[in-house]
Amino acid sequence: MEIKDIPILIARELSVQVKQVEATITLLDEGNTVPFIARYRKEVTGELDEEQIRTVVERVQYLRNFVKRQEEILASIDEQGKLTPELKQIIQKASKLQELEDLYLPYRPKKRTRAQMAREKGLDPLAKLIAAQERQEGNILEIAAQFQGENVDTAEEALAGALDILAETIAERADIRAVIRKQLWQQGEIKTQLTVTKEEGQAFLMYEDYQEPINRLVAHRILAVNRGEEKGALKVALVANHEQNIDTIYQKILLRPSLFTEIIRQAAADSYKRLLFPSLEREIRSLLTENAQNQAIKVFGLNLRQRLLEAPLSGYVVLGLDPGYRTGCKVAVVNQTGAVLTTSTIYLAASEEKKVQAKNLVLGLIEKYKISLVTIGNGTASYETEEFIAELIENHNLNLSYLIISEAGASVYSASKLAKEELPDLDVSLRGAVSIARRVQDPLAELVKIDPKSIGVGQYQHDVNQKELESALNNVVESCVNHVGVELNTASPALLTHVAGINSTVAKNIVAYRSEKGSFSSRKELLKVTRLGKNTFTQCAGFLRIQKSSNPLDNTSVHPESYQLAEEIIKFLGFELGTLQEKEKLIFLQEKIKKADIKELANSLKAGEPTVRDILQALNKPGRDPREDVPLPLTRKNIVKLSDLAAGSIVKGTVQNVTDFGAFVDIGIKINGLIHKSELSYKRFRHPLDIVSVGEIVECLILSVDEQRKRIALSLKQAKE
Repeated sequence: MEIKDIPILIARELSVQVKQVEATITLLDEGNTVPFIARYRKEVTGELDEEQIRTVVERVQYLRNFVKRQEEILASIDEQGKLTPELKQIIQKASKLQELEDLYLPYRPKKRTRAQMAREKGLDPLAKLIAAQERQEGNILEIAAQFQGENVDTAEEALAGALDILAETIAERADIRAVIRKQLWQQGEIKTQLTVTKEEGQAFLMYEDYQEPINRLVAHRILAVNRGEEKGALKVALVANHEQNIDTIYQKILLRPSLFTEIIRQAAADSYKRLLFPSLEREIRSLLTENAQNQAIKVFGLNLRQRLLEAPLSGYVVLGLDPGYRTGCKVAVVNQTGAVLTTSTIYLAASEEKKVQAKNLVLGLIEKYKISLVTIGNGTASYETEEFIAELIENHNLNLSYLIISEAGASVYSASKLAKEELPDLDVSLRGAVSIARRVQDPLAELVKIDPKSIGVGQYQHDVNQKELESALNNVVESCVNHVGVELNTASPALLTHVAGINSTVAKNIVAYRSEKGSFSSRKELLKVTRLGKNTFTQCAGFLRIQKSSNPLDNTSVHPESYQLAEEIIKFLGFELGTLQEKEKLIFLQEKIKKADIKELANSLKAGEPTVRDILQALNKPGRDPREDVPLPLTRKNIVKLSDLAAGSIVKGTVQNVTDFGAFVDIGIKINGLIHKSELSYKRFRHPLDIVSVGEIVECLILSVDEQRKRIALSLKQAKE
């Protein structure tokens, strides 16, 4: 493979045209960000979407590294004087890294092996003599005795050394490795055994005496087995039909019946058992783990995207409660914009006097600040806090609803440098209550302040490659932030950092400029910010919004480079730019937009159809938040107890997490119910995420309630019958 072949290969993988990939690679190499390319360079890329562009990013990096490795291998073999034209051609034709490494294996510098020591003793000619399999008669030991010398004392030693050379040669043959690798993948099985007592290995009892074909192993089982092995609770082995595999090797290396036929079989068996199988077992286990980690990271990313894009409950004064026993329940009231109005601490698990004080304080806050929504963290003492609020609502007939909010990451945020800068006058414990209150007002703006790994929607997140996980999750956060857009005059540095083209330094400079000069009046004013040059402006401007700008296009996803085109479109439709800020006239413009012929408009204005289409969408709903299409979170007024639940009942809940084996649903009690993947749908599907997503509100049938083990089994498919 050569560098020029990379676009062709990627285009084939994505089923797109080569010129689309070439254009995308050029844009990336010029320093353009993925969100910018996906949104504002559609004519150039042929409308590749963000996922396709991110695939191009990954594949270009992989294939460039592949070509570099290919060149290194060719140079290494050439330096050894062993690079033949045939070998060079085979290496250049390789398209997978594993294939490349297999070809390089015989030439790779390695530690002193038994075969190398045998070669140093001059036994290579004997090994080649045996491998040729041309002698039909004679005595093997007599032939081997001819190779005795200063370093070889006996014929037996000579023969053993020659067999070591043969075994290594066989194990390093690319064609043999390929066929045995394929047989192991097709027929091999993973077998596990518990190595500790059942009490000590409680979490791994499923794998006490477990065996499954490797080609049927699902990601979460692979990671669970790995964890058990790492903790010393499980012994894990790859089992296979070793005799069949040895016979396969024997058939490939046997040239003809000869004096050495039996010796050849011995070499095949030794090569397989001592060298080839252990090597391929490590390789297969490693690849199983890599695939499982990739799947876990993918699921985590999809869940995170849904969590970040949950609909905001804006316009509420919110009472946030961070439950606790000994240290009390932390209280924070925030206004419609998230500004802290007051904080306090109440004690719900103490004396009756303390409970009465808590009741009076909360009722006073509700009345004083006109609170209509309460958010309760789902951690320790969450149930008791929910019970307290539910009783207040019932006993005082309050026009109040509450939500149970995942408090995952709240403590991480509370102690962070960002939290200290945002809430310098508040104690660490009270900052958590503020975060819990704000999360419902704008989940995206609040959750970007937290390490994505701490948001609580992962699966075996601590068992995967942390660098790859971090990279994937940061891509998701970046994608979500730029999809929604950011209000320039209120965004935190944490939120701004994820806008295309903006790094942490520029984000801080934007906030500093805002503090010193006041609110931004236009997008162009960004160019006055220190270290925000034209290139950065080009990348970020379209994703930043200014609600109160004199130019209404500043509050849309229209990029400044297309303002002239946008104004021409508005004029072509018979309106003026100011129409976007006049509700009554905007209705008529929206009607015209619905009837507009995009192709005709693009031709008339000599513009690209994708750009015209995107501008029309932006003009149709200026200032629109794409999360408006997402169902609002499910609020409650009364509490449900585990003992109240009965099999056969229909309950409504919110999906909290989706895994390979099913979905966890919050149905209004302390523990989440599980919809096993077999109970998600009657139709065939590849993954639970094809049926449900985080934040989705679903109606489920309760299949069973196990109070002792605190488990609730739910069904989505049976609820629809």
